[in-house]
Amino acid sequence: MTALDIPTADGAADAYLVRPEGDGQYPGVLLFMDAFGLRPRIAEMAARIAERGYAVLAPNILYRGGRSPLVDPADLEDPEKRGATFGRLMPMMQQLTSERLRADTASYLDFFAAQDGVAAGPVVIVGYCMGGRNALIAMEAFPDRIKALGSFHAGRVVTEDADSPHLGVASITGEVYFGHADNDGSMTPDQIKALESALDEAGVTYTSELYAGSPHGYTMTDTAMYHQPGEERHWAALFALLERTR
Repeated sequence: MTALDIPTADGAADAYLVRPEGDGQYPGVLLFMDAFGLRPRIAEMAARIAERGYAVLAPNILYRGGRSPLVDPADLEDPEKRGATFGRLMPMMQQLTSERLRADTASYLDFFAAQDGVAAGPVVIVGYCMGGRNALIAMEAFPDRIKALGSFHAGRVVTEDADSPHLGVASITGEVYFGHADNDGSMTPDQIKALESALDEAGVTYTSELYAGSPHGYTMTDTAMYHQPGEERHWAALFALLERTR
């Protein structure tokens, strides 16, 4: 794994770049982290994807709020401290508007495409929690450069806002997968239905599944919300998506 900085219009985003060992040109996977930022768990996830024969770029999409680490990993295992940490991170998340996210994504894609060992052509984007929401926005903005999306326990994909992410799905030309957390206040059953209706109306190729018993954040082994069955199911779904769209 290589730690590096990605130049952007507003500064530089620290990032992880992971590629398989040996020579070759590997399909690209852009990984959008959860709100807790780049840390060993995100590095582990990037490495696990790379082991399957992919180049993976994981930028700190909250770089405007500071370089990684954004949190003390020890705080994530305590439910009370986790909530307080969310409160501290919320202004950083609010700072990342859709407009800024689209501009950042262009920088990430350009940087990624220029790296040795990264195959030419569209990439797959994967996102977790707030990263899943932002990954959808990124795919909508760059349908010619992002060929598939894997979104896991994403929140606020459907809102009352005029620029709610679900309202932009008509631009998508690739395949999308959503693995929704169970009993998630940031993505309720009614909101899931609204997302699916929008995808149906737009004719998008998609899979939308509820992970029963898996709470918001179920993939993150370093937090109090980790749920092993949900994490294992997510890996199976993600690797199947990557294989279908390779």
